[in-house]
Amino acid sequence: MYAIIENAGYQFRAESGALLSVPLMDAEVGSTVDLGPVLLYADGKDLRVGKPTVAGVTVRAEVIAHGKAKKIIVFKLQRRENYRRTKGHRQNFTRVRVTEISAG
Repeated sequence: MYAIIENAGYQFRAESGALLSVPLMDAEVGSTVDLGPVLLYADGKDLRVGKPTVAGVTVRAEVIAHGKAKKIIVFKLQRRENYRRTKGHRQNFTRVRVTEISAG
């Protein structure tokens, strides 16, 4: 059983027990959050595709930790102009564990 969810403009495949790194959420570590909206739901014999979302399906997850991703380097260059700029960026994320996918 799995579901495709949307969170902050990104799509994730959520299975029961799976660990997901989603964009930073305003939730305490150890709390339960509802992820969604659900775009697709499949349980082996039933496949429901939303137009645009699937009604009655909820995905619950437990917040495990907050953190920062690995640094990426942004480098700008204009040739023959002596122009070089280097910047680094670390994206904040929330690690969650999917606990339940329920279809009503």
